[in-house]
Amino acid sequence: MAIQKDFMDILVCPKCNGNLNLQVMFIICAECKLAYPILDKNTPDMLIDDAWELSKARKNNFKHSLKL
Repeated sequence: MAIQKDFMDILVCPKCNGNLNLQVMFIICAECKLAYPILDKNTPDMLIDDAWELSKARKNNFKHSLKL
């Protein structure tokens, strides 16, 4: 996934306003232990209800087959 660094610098977790980091096909909040999927066309799904538990994303090697 090619999320731009400038975008990642301003993006915060919608649940806790914490820092995020990029991991393959997810944007990760270590504080909340949530993984927000990056969909096709490099569009992050930052809805809390759509986030995966970090453990589930880790079990899937931070990959998914979700589409817009």
